[in-house]
This record gives sequence, C-alpha cells and structure tokens, in this order.
Amino acid sequence: MTQAHAPATPRSTLVVTAHAGDFVWRAGGAIALAASRGEKVTIACLTFGERGESAKAWREGRKLEEIKAIRREEAEKAAATLGAEVRFFDAGDYPLVATAELTDRLVALYRATQPDVVLTHPTEDPYNGDHPAANRMALEARVLAQAIGYPGEGEIIGAPPVFYFEPHQPEMSGFRPEVLLDITEVWDTKRKAMECLGAQQHLWDYYTDLAVRRGVQLKRNAGPNLGLAHKTMAEAYMRPYPQIAKELA
Repeated sequence: MTQAHAPATPRSTLVVTAHAGDFVWRAGGAIALAASRGEKVTIACLTFGERGESAKAWREGRKLEEIKAIRREEAEKAAATLGAEVRFFDAGDYPLVATAELTDRLVALYRATQPDVVLTHPTEDPYNGDHPAANRMALEARVLAQAIGYPGEGEIIGAPPVFYFEPHQPEMSGFRPEVLLDITEVWDTKRKAMECLGAQQHLWDYYTDLAVRRGVQLKRNAGPNLGLAHKTMAEAYMRPYPQIAKELA
C-alpha cells in the first residue's frame, strides 16, 4: 500500500562535550526530553576525561588505559539511560588540542546527523581549558559543515541553533541563564544517568541541588498559575546566536 505522505524525519540533536561526564551533568535533562519525544540525540564525546576528571581512579592506582575504559563504560551506560547515542573521539584531555583530523571528524558528524539543535560548552571557563576548546571546535565545525566547498562526505547542513549548557562555575564563566528548560518529567532519568558516573560521585548532589535552584527560577519567571509541579527541576542555557521568530514569545 502506498502512503500519501512519507514519515517525517525525526528531529536531531547534536551534543558536543569535552569529557565523558559533561553531557550528563549539564544537558542530561535536555537529552532525555528529546529522546522521550522520539528525537535522535547524538553525543560527540571528545575525550574520556581520563587525565583531568578521574582523580578517584588515579588515587586507586589505576593506569591510563584502564581509566579510559572505565570512563567509556560509564558514559555508554549514561547515554543509554538518557536514550542517546555516544560517539567517542579519544582526542586526549588536559589539554584538549584542536587538530585538522579532529575538525574533519566533527564536520563529518555534523553532516551525518544533520542537527536541528546543537548543545555545547560556553566560551569561558577559567577552571578548565578543555571546555572552551570544545566550544571552539563545535562552532568551527558547525560553520565548516555548512560550506559546500569544504571536503568530506555528506550533505551540507543548515544553521542549527546553538545552546550553551551551564558550566560548573557559572559566576566565574560569564554564564547567564537565558533559557530555563523544565526537565521535571525526566528528572528521574537524568538522576539515574548521573549515578552511572561513579568516577565523579562527588558531583551527584551538586547537580541535583543546581536543578532545584534553576527550577525555582523557572517557576518565578513563568508566572504563578501555570500548573507547574510543586518541585520543578530545570537546566539553564545561553544562546550565542539570535533567535529566529515570526512572533515574540
């Protein structure tokens, strides 16, 4: 039987993160929400965070390759919990250094996933240079993936909107919570994903408390009579590019 209309292509979200845990702490709610709507979410994990974000494993006497394997397994479990696919680039952290090969791989991923939305780190983080480095790579690859003359496979992309997720030290990183995303309905999923990251267990409570605080701010900015849950959980984002709209909302 011939269908009158072909099924619509699911929306696509691309998340570019420096380390294995970043996408969970900072954007796990957005990822889980998108996945719950049947959207495709792909995570570009540039490093495992093996040198700079795995102190517990180093203190236990583990070796580099063993630590990378631990962080990979944790990230795979977290991504599966959120409903996303994770691609590992193994580019090495502390420091994360841009290379032509890494740029080509990111461009290829942009073209393969054709994202409708891109999530990545903000431009500033005085405590972790890998995060701004990932930001620069994500934005550069987004522009190059639009260039018809840039070599590589796949169709060029449009200009997907970019959202910066909240850094660990927002006040020191020039971060403003311009977008507050209600993640209440998927909070339990995000928390389960956080608990996959045993190497950074010390952050579980911090990011739970942050979601509560951002939820309070969301309620305050949404008005008093919108039927929001008594305990609203939220994530904060910034937008580096103008929002395109036909009406103000």
